[in-house]
Amino acid sequence: MKKLLFSILTMIVCAISFGQSDYQKLPSFGIHYLNNDFATAAELRATSLSDVLKNKQYAKKERMNPGLAISYMKGMGRFVDIATSLSGSFVDYEVPGTGKGGNSKFFMEATATGNLKLLSDKYCISPFLTFGVGGFSYRSTFGAFLPAGAGIQVKVVKDVFLLFNSQYRIPVTEKAAYHFYHSFGVAAPLVNRPDPIVIPPPPPVVLDRDADGVLDADDKCPDTPGIAALQGCPDRDADGIADGDDKCPDVAGLIKYGGCPIPDTDGDGINDELDKCPEVKGVARYEGCPVPDTDADGINDEEDKCPSRPGPASNMGCPEIAKEVIEKINFAAKNIFFATGSAKLLPKSFKSLNEVATLLATDESLLLNIDGHTDSTGKAEKNMILSDSRANAVKTYLSGRGVAEARMTATGYGPEKAIATNKTAAGRGKNRRVELNVRNY
Repeated sequence: MKKLLFSILTMIVCAISFGQSDYQKLPSFGIHYLNNDFATAAELRATSLSDVLKNKQYAKKERMNPGLAISYMKGMGRFVDIATSLSGSFVDYEVPGTGKGGNSKFFMEATATGNLKLLSDKYCISPFLTFGVGGFSYRSTFGAFLPAGAGIQVKVVKDVFLLFNSQYRIPVTEKAAYHFYHSFGVAAPLVNRPDPIVIPPPPPVVLDRDADGVLDADDKCPDTPGIAALQGCPDRDADGIADGDDKCPDVAGLIKYGGCPIPDTDGDGINDELDKCPEVKGVARYEGCPVPDTDADGINDEEDKCPSRPGPASNMGCPEIAKEVIEKINFAAKNIFFATGSAKLLPKSFKSLNEVATLLATDESLLLNIDGHTDSTGKAEKNMILSDSRANAVKTYLSGRGVAEARMTATGYGPEKAIATNKTAAGRGKNRRVELNVRNY
């Protein structure tokens, strides 16, 4: 009697703890530990469950065959669940008509059952009866049976259940055998339960003639839709100034300009508040002022290679180099000689190079490109090295005469920039040269 009262009390407590509207079980996946008991029915040669219950002699657990099962469950109503399962264990039992095999083999069963629950899923404990159909595969033998039994469902948390079940498997086909099937496992939902649909209450009746969400009592423009921030008045350009107070209602602006944009007097795209030269067109990088022309030669400093010395555009804003200087340097270049196949300067080159050093010392704005060239005789790689060495030999000599190395650039081109044919001795002689190009930028 005490046990009965305790069970009833437990169910009441569970109903209170999990109190909620009745709902059917969600599609759920389960995994179960099982024991197949072939020994009890076989030893009693039972042909029905009543034979086993009358005898009351059940096989012990160690004579059962453990295994695993997976299942799929789904509620079909408050008190009915359907379930399918696939189970397997290793057994050695006597297949009717074939005898024992002598060693354990894999025994697989599949069932489809319906569970008739005493209580709905809102209770934490619910007994149930189960009935269904099933089939098995064992040692190339197939058969069918009817599972019937009872179990208990225990709710762990919402929609997650522990399942305890015992079935008696009744053979339908010749190769099937009576046996017990005991299992316990857990089933959890495969999907989330949808949130309940909440129907909002109807909105209260309010007076809002222009339907802008601002009640007429608080609306300064009750007949024109507007925004709450402006007490129901419109703002077409969204600048925070109501159209009635905005001198430029279709263009966003500032309050201090009456709702109009910041002016740009010189039309250079930089508003007057940021423009340091508001009446003269300029560029943003000079804060609205024009690009400067420091030497006032008509070429702005960004394009002027000599921004502090006036010069024509033809020379990138730098002063033109005197024709006489260019001619003297070109003449000197034609009088630079080297030992054959070598970068060693011959003494007869010194006079011309000294004059070049004097010209560069006289005007320190002058820069010099020294370009070495060879003919195509021999390997191109050696010619390239020779031309570079000869150009640097000239640079080294001029540096020794007081010309800063930073003012000179020495480059070897090998036979790449021939000025005559390499098929004749005269042409090859012209191609073996050092060119001096003076510049001032």
